[in-house]
Amino acid sequence: MGAQQVGWGGRPVLVVDGSRTPFLKARGKPGAFAAANLAVDAARPLLARQPFAPTDLDEVILGCVMPGPDEANIGRVSALRLGCGERVPAWTVQRNCASGLQSIDSAAQNIASGRSGLVLAGGVECMSHAPILLGSAMVNWLAGWNRARSVGARLKALAGLKPAYLRPVIALLRGLTDPVVGLSMGQTAEILAHRFGISRDQMDAFALRSHQRLDAGHRAGHLDEIEVIYDSRGKYYDHDDGVRADSSLEQLAKLKPVFDRPDGNVTAGNSAQVTDGAAWLLLASEDTVAHYDLPVLGRLIDSQWAGLDPAQMGLGPAYAMAPILMRQGLDSPDIDYWEINEAFAAQVLACLAAWQDADFCRTELERDTPFTPIDEARLNVDGGGVSIGHPVGASGARIVLHLLRVLERENAHRGMASLCIGGGQGGALLVERTTG
Repeated sequence: MGAQQVGWGGRPVLVVDGSRTPFLKARGKPGAFAAANLAVDAARPLLARQPFAPTDLDEVILGCVMPGPDEANIGRVSALRLGCGERVPAWTVQRNCASGLQSIDSAAQNIASGRSGLVLAGGVECMSHAPILLGSAMVNWLAGWNRARSVGARLKALAGLKPAYLRPVIALLRGLTDPVVGLSMGQTAEILAHRFGISRDQMDAFALRSHQRLDAGHRAGHLDEIEVIYDSRGKYYDHDDGVRADSSLEQLAKLKPVFDRPDGNVTAGNSAQVTDGAAWLLLASEDTVAHYDLPVLGRLIDSQWAGLDPAQMGLGPAYAMAPILMRQGLDSPDIDYWEINEAFAAQVLACLAAWQDADFCRTELERDTPFTPIDEARLNVDGGGVSIGHPVGASGARIVLHLLRVLERENAHRGMASLCIGGGQGGALLVERTTG
């Protein structure tokens, strides 16, 4: 395991405000919004309520894994459409599942160093718009067809066209498979379940709780960071529509394994949903906050990126959160609330198990004693990726924003946000709520 400390140093980094779209479940066809549309729809009301103009931003940073063909450098496309003007630079970052967290980290580094004072940072993904591609055989055939000029040459080319060439390449499935170890993300979750003895019943119970908490959060008004959005037909979307309030353990138990048939335990019901969504945060320096008299939602304290075996990528949060706590002299009870992205129920449960496993902590985290168990009553209190969905470019920004909202709501002080990352990485961010 390799770990990279991201020590910002310099000026404090403050979070002023944030917003997101509802996370909309993919239902077998392209959703109503392109990624750039979601990014703009999430940011427009956020910027409209600020005392500064969009042109006053120093930069815009957006995480996205697979923007559409008309969204090259989607960060810049979004910034221009938001009225930030030609002179506000904008760029796009990609760190798989933690792209939204990477955008926040990149913004924090620039604010701490003095390069920026006011940054719009976030993430977006339209997984329902993932492209259907042609394989190399068909591409090669098309190249030959384009070179053919005579009727004879074209007839010869047509004779060489085989039905197998038309087999599509599903970019989403390929993207969710690690090209180095040859495992899908779901298969890596099965590996962790086996390693830590996590049962199907435990996974399904965790998934059910995620849906119950999200449903309760919606009904209680705890997801007020969501902005209502409208599609081209005037239909509105005001909540995360993948929530299954009527789910039950009996229903979940009927689902068949997806990634390790027929004997696996990871199902569609205890995995994150394929989803579209966007989330943004406004980050600022203390001088900028004073200049515009801005409210402060919280402060970014420390971050960490870690590398690990891609076949066990789901343990990324354990590898990334541990150095922060050890560096800050903290243990689990010192964290008031946690947001660990739910890529899979098995993956979060494995992180919780590893956290208190003496051998894992000693050999993998270089810690003499295990951490105190994380209080699950303070983990993902309003649901997570299993119920909300995991639009890979956006989730990192969503969990940081919601964590700060939870700290504000509960009058709490300190929170930790973390994600596993396809390819064998983990990312974590420690935040604090400021009071006066």
